[in-house]
Amino acid sequence: MKRLLSHLAACAALLPLLAQAHEGHGLLGAHWHATDVLGFIVVAVLVGVAIWTLRK
Repeated sequence: MKRLLSHLAACAALLPLLAQAHEGHGLLGAHWHATDVLGFIVVAVLVGVAIWTLRK
């Protein structure tokens, strides 16, 4: 179980390397699009489901 969590954490740490955005985007950017927010919601839901599943 701990090994799975460490692998998930490592993969999550590498996700920002895949991000490609034009000037003014990102967490500290000047503006966001609806798809930016939708992506964060999807990630939050997936993390919540993973935590809920692993608690059982």
